[in-house]
Amino acid sequence: MSVNYEVSAEGIARITLDRVEKRNAQDTDLLYSLNECFDRAAHDDEVRVIVLKANGAHFSSGHDMNEPDKIGAMSRWETVGTWCGFSCSDIEAQMGREREMYLGFSERWRNIPKPTIAQVQGAVVAGGLMLVWPCDIIIAGESAYFQDTTIDMAVAGAEFFHHPWEVGVRRAKEMLFTGEPVTAREALDLGMVTRVVADDELAATVQELASVIARKPPFALKLVKQAVNAAQDAQGRPAALETSFALHQLSHAENLLKHGRLVDPQFFTGSRSGLKPSAPAP
Repeated sequence: MSVNYEVSAEGIARITLDRVEKRNAQDTDLLYSLNECFDRAAHDDEVRVIVLKANGAHFSSGHDMNEPDKIGAMSRWETVGTWCGFSCSDIEAQMGREREMYLGFSERWRNIPKPTIAQVQGAVVAGGLMLVWPCDIIIAGESAYFQDTTIDMAVAGAEFFHHPWEVGVRRAKEMLFTGEPVTAREALDLGMVTRVVADDELAATVQELASVIARKPPFALKLVKQAVNAAQDAQGRPAALETSFALHQLSHAENLLKHGRLVDPQFFTGSRSGLKPSAPAP
């Protein structure tokens, strides 16, 4: 299994990415399995808090760029939306896939009516951001760094375009224009993460925080989460996400016309890459 699920006696659900050999790169099965785990936790009245974490040195290196037959892989799963069109033209099928699995899942997880905590270490690259940003709280180990390398692919940012709300407008532009990583300490200063601890203290810190939250009245937690999310949405977030998603798809269409593939092949040669030397490719 690429995703593991367990619930403790105190009502803390732990969802663990376990595709270590791929640095937890996200293929179709991983993302649908992850969504099933989130659904399971959301529907279980015994679960009070949901923790998302990952095995291995890296939280997630992003989308699995080498997954064969990505569109066909979706046919094994029930869709969560009504986008369909997976057997249509390349552009329509790809747009349906990304609206379903990337933008759709991330929004769905953001709005789960229970507190969620991301426990993060190592690389959180491109698609990896779209797993941690929907969580209510992000606790980072010292080794964590956050990076969007999509500009090197000639693509206009990750599909769940939350950058301006996570790091602010100007830092978001620098992050996207350069593809350079934001360290855990920088993320703390920017307000993207709430705590940074030594990697060997990460699990205990998240456990302590989750235990505190699990003892709070669940309905009140649900309502206050809805209130905070509504405040963010009132700033125009949903409309901005739709615009950025459309521009992302335009990037794919241009790359298909110019290169015959969804991303610029120069990305794979490393000639444009801003990745840290030790960073895994998404």
